[in-house]
Amino acid sequence: MSGYVATTKAERDRMLSDMGLPSAEALFDPIPESIRIEDLPGLPPPLSEADLVRALRSLSERNRPATSLSCFLGAGCYDHYVPAAVSRLLARPEFFTSYTPYQPEISQGTLQAIFEFQTLVSMLTGLPVANASMYDAATAAAEAAALAVRHTDRRAVWVARGVHPAIRGVLAAYARQAGLSVRTLEDDDPLGTRGSPDESLPAAILVQNPDFLGRLHPLRPLADRAHDLGGLAAAACDPVSLALVEPPGACGFDIAVGEMQPFGGGLSFGGPQAGYMAVRESLLRRMPGRIVGETVDREGRRCYVLTLQAREQHIRRDKATSNICSNHSLCAVAAAIHLSLLGRQGLSDMAADCARKAARLRRDLLATELFRPEPDRPFFREFALSPGARIREQGGIPGLNRFLLGAGILGGLDAGTLDPALSGLWLLAVTEKRTPEELDALVRHVVRFADMAEGGDAS
Repeated sequence: MSGYVATTKAERDRMLSDMGLPSAEALFDPIPESIRIEDLPGLPPPLSEADLVRALRSLSERNRPATSLSCFLGAGCYDHYVPAAVSRLLARPEFFTSYTPYQPEISQGTLQAIFEFQTLVSMLTGLPVANASMYDAATAAAEAAALAVRHTDRRAVWVARGVHPAIRGVLAAYARQAGLSVRTLEDDDPLGTRGSPDESLPAAILVQNPDFLGRLHPLRPLADRAHDLGGLAAAACDPVSLALVEPPGACGFDIAVGEMQPFGGGLSFGGPQAGYMAVRESLLRRMPGRIVGETVDREGRRCYVLTLQAREQHIRRDKATSNICSNHSLCAVAAAIHLSLLGRQGLSDMAADCARKAARLRRDLLATELFRPEPDRPFFREFALSPGARIREQGGIPGLNRFLLGAGILGGLDAGTLDPALSGLWLLAVTEKRTPEELDALVRHVVRFADMAEGGDAS
């Protein structure tokens, strides 16, 4: 038994004696025998440090990081290019080692960086107030629903079917604990006009634009519907798309949430993530998380402080708006740096490049006649196709993705793995990183995979 610093046998014996235990094994006596694992099959014997490092390196070399593949996988986490300056600036100890900037006297740099993040989110969404420290898009959406419940004193939330399954799942978990009801609005009834007369009126209607399948929707009718019912309108929006489409604030929405991973975030295991939330000014005091405000000191100099702190760490628990308390400022600062490097025109160019390449790939894949198109409607960066018989005969989407992986291509998502209602849909994402040659290679290998069903050569 040892801690962070090696201990001698005499020191270990003294600790055990002080605890009144005969051996280190006695520490585990409270664990019932029925749930203990006495033997771990396949566990190698102890190794020296050098041998252990060699074994771990051998294991790691079996991985194939997305950076070594042509990546068409999206579904909420995207392979965008992150400028080298982002990681270089983020590694500064003022950012990298900082925690919550409770003491403004020594935290002005961190506070200003978070304030700039909030400003950029406000500019993107068209809403005047933004916060920081949202975990990700899913928890930000759940917090938006909780905000709406507090504001309206209602106990129901309506959610569009096109909202990401992960967001719907987190919202359902929140709702179960809070005693809320969640109604799903199907694609053929996006305004919820077919509900029963005695159905609870919504505290909020939550939609996503572009939705989980990349489809774009007109937002104004959805906001009008929510307001006509006396609720709030909330939209989960891809921040990259906001360079091209009308922002939710301009469409009458009260709340916007989303995921900032495309800016400064990596792909490792789906993150790191940083959610955002922006609201109209009348909802300011109901926001969760942290808000950095700009003010002046006694000498009139501009400075920054944490303001309107409504977390349970700071005020009475029964008065708190939320228990969300993780400091995600490092990811938020990464997003702010990335957006600042892009600038307004750079972001527009990046978004337009994604849209053009996605449209080209969809056109080229449909031209192979190997897929059935979903109903045509505007989309951004991501689209879904339904494989035809020749691909299904070869193992369907899982078989196609395995074949593509062998060619160094990370294919699209089998959407049914996240939502059974979407079974049979192949969801592909195209970012500005994908080259024309990579688009052509994907189409070519899809055709080769389908040709195998007819005895063709897929080499």
